[in-house]
Amino acid sequence: MDFLRFLALSLLGSIAILLHNCIALDAVSPQLNDDILGLIVFKSALHDPSSLLASWNEDDDSPCSWEFVKCNPINGRVSELSIDGFGLSGRIGRGFEKLQHLKVLSLSGNNFTGNLSPELVLPPSLQRVTFSRNRLSGRIPTSLISMSSIRFLDFSDNLFSGPIPDEMFANCSSLHYLSLASNMLQGPVPNTLHTRCLYLNTLNLSANQFSGSLDLWSLTRLRTLDLSKNAFSGYLPQGISAIHSLKELKLQSNQFSGPLPTDLGLCLHLSTLDVSRNRLTGPLPESMRLLTSLTFLNIGFNTFSGELPQWIGNMTSLNYVEFSSNGFTGSLPLAMGGLRSVKYMSFSNNKLSGNIPETLMKCSELSVLKLEGNSLNGRVPEGLFELGLEEINLSQNELIGSVPVGSSKLYEKLTRMDLSRNRLEGNFPAEMGLYKNLKYLNLSWNNFKAKIPPEMGLFQNLNVLDLRSSDLHGSIPGELCDSGSLGILQLDGNSLIGPIPDEIGNCVSLYLLSLSHNNLSGEIPKSISKLSKLEILRLESNELSGEIPQELGILQNLLAVNISYNMLTGRLPVGGIFPSLDQSALQGNLGLCSPLLKGPCKMNVPKPLVLDPNAYPSQMGGQTSRDKPSQYSNSSPHHVFFSVSAIVAISAATFIALGVLVVTLLNVSARRRSLAFVDNALESMCSSSSKSGTATAGKLVLFDSNSRGSPNWVSNHEALLNKASEIGAGVFGTVYKVSLGDQGGRDVAIKKLVKSNMIQNVEDFDREIQILGKVKHPNLISLKGYYWTAQTQLLVMEYATNGSLQTQLHGRLPSSPPLSWDNRFKIVLGTAKGLAHLHHSFRPPIVHYDLKPTNILLDENFNPKISDYGLARLLTKLDKHIVNNRFQSALGYIAPELACQSIRVNEKCDVHGFGVMVLEIVTGRRPVEYGEDNVVILTDHVRYLLERGNVLDCVDPSMSEYSEDEVVPILKLALVCISQIPSSRPSMAEVVQILQVIKAPLPQTIPQGF
Repeated sequence: MDFLRFLALSLLGSIAILLHNCIALDAVSPQLNDDILGLIVFKSALHDPSSLLASWNEDDDSPCSWEFVKCNPINGRVSELSIDGFGLSGRIGRGFEKLQHLKVLSLSGNNFTGNLSPELVLPPSLQRVTFSRNRLSGRIPTSLISMSSIRFLDFSDNLFSGPIPDEMFANCSSLHYLSLASNMLQGPVPNTLHTRCLYLNTLNLSANQFSGSLDLWSLTRLRTLDLSKNAFSGYLPQGISAIHSLKELKLQSNQFSGPLPTDLGLCLHLSTLDVSRNRLTGPLPESMRLLTSLTFLNIGFNTFSGELPQWIGNMTSLNYVEFSSNGFTGSLPLAMGGLRSVKYMSFSNNKLSGNIPETLMKCSELSVLKLEGNSLNGRVPEGLFELGLEEINLSQNELIGSVPVGSSKLYEKLTRMDLSRNRLEGNFPAEMGLYKNLKYLNLSWNNFKAKIPPEMGLFQNLNVLDLRSSDLHGSIPGELCDSGSLGILQLDGNSLIGPIPDEIGNCVSLYLLSLSHNNLSGEIPKSISKLSKLEILRLESNELSGEIPQELGILQNLLAVNISYNMLTGRLPVGGIFPSLDQSALQGNLGLCSPLLKGPCKMNVPKPLVLDPNAYPSQMGGQTSRDKPSQYSNSSPHHVFFSVSAIVAISAATFIALGVLVVTLLNVSARRRSLAFVDNALESMCSSSSKSGTATAGKLVLFDSNSRGSPNWVSNHEALLNKASEIGAGVFGTVYKVSLGDQGGRDVAIKKLVKSNMIQNVEDFDREIQILGKVKHPNLISLKGYYWTAQTQLLVMEYATNGSLQTQLHGRLPSSPPLSWDNRFKIVLGTAKGLAHLHHSFRPPIVHYDLKPTNILLDENFNPKISDYGLARLLTKLDKHIVNNRFQSALGYIAPELACQSIRVNEKCDVHGFGVMVLEIVTGRRPVEYGEDNVVILTDHVRYLLERGNVLDCVDPSMSEYSEDEVVPILKLALVCISQIPSSRPSMAEVVQILQVIKAPLPQTIPQGF
């Protein structure tokens, strides 16, 4: 019995164990299936171009073998998902809610878009979440993450917007790392962030639109605090020393004011301090001398004042020092030689005086030295030129003596040297030609009293050479262009003599050549015609003579030429910009032939070859003319006789003329046949919209032979007047997108002009539009043709695939990326070039009259193309309705002189509109913005910030990166363009020149005042 009882109990135990295991299996299996289900749901909403998630198979029993998935070895549940930088796109759905044991979720560096659903709640087990470098937008849902468990949260580099509610950080006691950088978040920082998240050691809110005052010193465990590029304001409070472990403090590009906290120096572990581009004032706190661990110190672009602290020279760990654009006085400390690790040093644009200390030569690692815009005096220390500097700028001081001879280190590394606007003198060192990598050399506005050494032609990479107003004499060495890399050559305002060397044609990279206000003589060399990139040519106020070479007319990129006040004679070149030069560019040449100049002109025209029969001997074999008549004589002694060569030339010319005439007649015949059937097709297309249904006699003219096609060149003849194909409307009419039926089904834009009395007959219309059809430029929408009837006038134009600048700036979808700074600069420069072509290549100039972002169209590469140009030629015939609409639709762009009753349109009106548009491009704001209680005028807003020294505060915050060296001068240029006095505005040719210089990799070439 005992044995049977034992056997029964054993069987019962085995059965119980089996039952338990089955129950456990039933419990685990659904959980494993939840992980698979969640990941498959997540994958189904994605676009995976490289099939990186191919191993994710819904038929598997477990996801633990899938790529990029890690599981907890104890319970077999998914614990980590890391899919970084794989180019995945799509939306983030709710599949993650199934992964209840997930601890790490990293999706950075992909193309996820759209809003995060307010219903999405990530698993409460999460400790680390990274959504950075995607294109997620909208508000961040407060219920998305359980802050009680999260330790690391990174939502940086997205398009999130709106304020952050207080409740998001109500329970963040576990949070150690938080980055919301590079979004469009705004409003104050939630109070709960600094009262509840007490264990934060990294906080990065940079590159947003946060505002309000700062109160974060209670986060005593912080090691990194980055609030840069926001709109924070107010004083920095005392008590920062409570953050004992602080290593990085970045507050640059805000609106903080007042002094720095006096206890800042008690943050003894601080290695990075950047408070630049604020409104901070007063002297630096004395406690900062204790920051001996600092390696990066930037306090530039504030209004700090007082004596430059001498303890700067004792901060031996520094490798980056930026004190520029403040109000510091005194001298540079002698102890600066102790900065043995410093690589970058700038004290530019202060009020410093005294000598440059010789001890700087002990800074053996120094790479960049900027001391411009002070009152430093004495000689340039020769020891500086023994260092391995890459850039040195000592301009706008009171330095004397000569340019030191460099060392082998300097010859190898130096890329930029600016010693302009000092009192330097003496000869240039012959060794200057040894600078192998020098790209920018500016020695202008000095007192050298020297000749230009031929060795300056040895620079292998020199892009800019500026020697203006430096008391130079002698001739221009032909060797200057030996390297072929020179882009800007400025020798104005010296005493140079002799001819312009013919070798100038070797400077094939030149786009700015300025030799004005010298004593140059001789003729303008024909070799200048080889400079195909040349945009600016200034030769005024010299003693140049002879005729201007006709070959210069082939220079298609020339935008500005000034040859005034020379001794030039003869005709202007017939091509390029020369026929459109104004009087100011030509005056002072009494022998020059132009209707703009008074007085006689001198023409060097060769006489025709004419032979006098009485002047030739007719004796053959000893006979005189009296004995034997010449074989070339005629019965009449008054007839003119031609040589054999002349007769051959005349015959050849006649033959060529007849050939040209025949070809022309054949082309005209072919064109008429080609246009006839297209005319009928377009006529029938337009007549379909008439009430009577009968065809209306019309005229079709196509300027571009590529625009011709079959009679069905519009795929749907009703699309032209169909609302669905409408892509824009303006003062002058409505624009439709139409697909041609020719090769490739090209798209064109067709503008139906608004009905008005501005055109009475086809002759007027044809005369005006034919002029516009000849306008060709890469930055102008090309006019391909027109169709005219008494009831309908249509313009056929080039189609731009990226729409208008207006849409890119103000109508962009949240999922679309904002315009980058490179594209914005491209748009500014291209628009300027297009306007310059209209203003300077036609006489009278073509004035746009309605320049604004809606009329700037963008092609597939974001190259700008100006549309609606030249319609102002019809202005005298516009009715009042159109004029009134023009003023209402272009509010903020209208030049002030046009507000009066007598409308006077000229080029300066376009310059004003261009300036306003540049401000709009840089700031991303409209010219006039209406708030609840105020109206913001963009031009006044930018000017105010510029005067306060905070102009970068107005830069469009949606741009994550931009060049400050380009943005600031462009904003200044825009403000000059919108001057109230038209004559104070630059010409568009000058604008292009300035923009070219700004965009060059050498920004110091910007003309004075910009």
